[in-house]
Amino acid sequence: MARTQHEGAPNAVRLGRGRSKRRLGPARLRSYFEATPLASLRSPLMTVLGVDIGGSGIKAALVDVEKGVLVTERERVKTPKPSSPEAVGEVVRQLHKRFDGPERVGICFPAVVRHGVTLSAANVDDSWIGAPAREIFSRILGVEVAMLNDADAAGIAEEKFGAAADHDGVVLLLTLGTGIGSALIVDGRLVPNTELGHLELDGHDPVESWASSKVRKTEQLSYEEWGPRVGVLLRHLDMLFSPDLFIIGGGISKKFHRFSEFLGTDPPVVPATMGNQAGIVGAAMAATQT
Repeated sequence: MARTQHEGAPNAVRLGRGRSKRRLGPARLRSYFEATPLASLRSPLMTVLGVDIGGSGIKAALVDVEKGVLVTERERVKTPKPSSPEAVGEVVRQLHKRFDGPERVGICFPAVVRHGVTLSAANVDDSWIGAPAREIFSRILGVEVAMLNDADAAGIAEEKFGAAADHDGVVLLLTLGTGIGSALIVDGRLVPNTELGHLELDGHDPVESWASSKVRKTEQLSYEEWGPRVGVLLRHLDMLFSPDLFIIGGGISKKFHRFSEFLGTDPPVVPATMGNQAGIVGAAMAATQT
């Protein structure tokens, strides 16, 4: 298999959202990313690159962290297969170069991230488990990198700029998708790596195997049948954390009106408002704190 600069680089990727769907080999991939530098779009406040790594795609954009908005078009590239650290690192390097190599970079990742080390791997290669991810990305990009869990990134973005912008106290975000991610924020401070979808609840271990959005589709549940399952989880988390506000994130948040009446919880529950840019914004915010 052909290799690019770093061992394990993807043999080919597909460009997403607004780009041609033709398949690109390494040479054309380099040409794509090296075209049209974005330096002309920068200002002193618009130099933070946020990167959101997922099992199917890697998204990136420059972010104005004072306003919580993207200041460039979002780029999306398919996650390489296999999604090893060096292969993913090469794709992120190409994205970094495409955005003219900003010095501040934040990356969110679907794993527990403790002191820059990824301790789990959700929908990515198992070689990430125990990997010094922050060190790997910093070496490949040639700049210091901030890293955090993907749900945590979405949580801090929603807390400052989105659904929880006007709320104090304890805010708990749940991202309902293939699994259930979580972000716990107390008085504006993130409590990282909560992974509350991995709790055992009423014999369901983990609870995400019973209440995730994917389960609703797999079991062909109506919103009236599935909503109470989410409600059981919310009430359990209310008992544990007494949050002032629940936020429901993930793609299902667009259908919040279809199941909100079946949740049966006392604390307010609202849908996330920042959509699929929350991870990018939150990752960029983390980069300003390093």
